[in-house]
Order: sequence, then structure tokens, then C-alpha cells
Amino acid sequence: MANKTIKVTQIGSPIRRPSEQRQTLIGLGLNKMHRTVELEDTPSVRGMVKKVHHLVSVAD
Repeated sequence: MANKTIKVTQIGSPIRRPSEQRQTLIGLGLNKMHRTVELEDTPSVRGMVKKVHHLVSVAD
């Protein structure tokens, strides 16, 4: 049984955002516009995505 993954793409800029949101993007592995990373679908990753939902796009 394979682990489920999600694809997260940065669609918004962290400019003029709180440093907490910038650090969350870095924690997700995102630091440039339109960069996509594939992450394991865990509750902690889902929580990070929820924190910056306005800056990212999620595909299952």
C-alpha cells in the first residue's frame, strides 16, 4: 500500500505577508512562484497548507 501524496503549488507571493506564513511556505518546500512539490498527505502537512491556503493550490 503506497502512501498518499498531494501536490502543492505556490500561486501567491509571500511579499507583505506575516513572517509566520513565509516560514510555513519554506517548511512546505516552496519559495518561488509556480513551484510545485509533492508531499505526503499527513495531518501536519494539511495543517500547514490550511495556514497558507490563499497562497497555494492543492491537487490530490
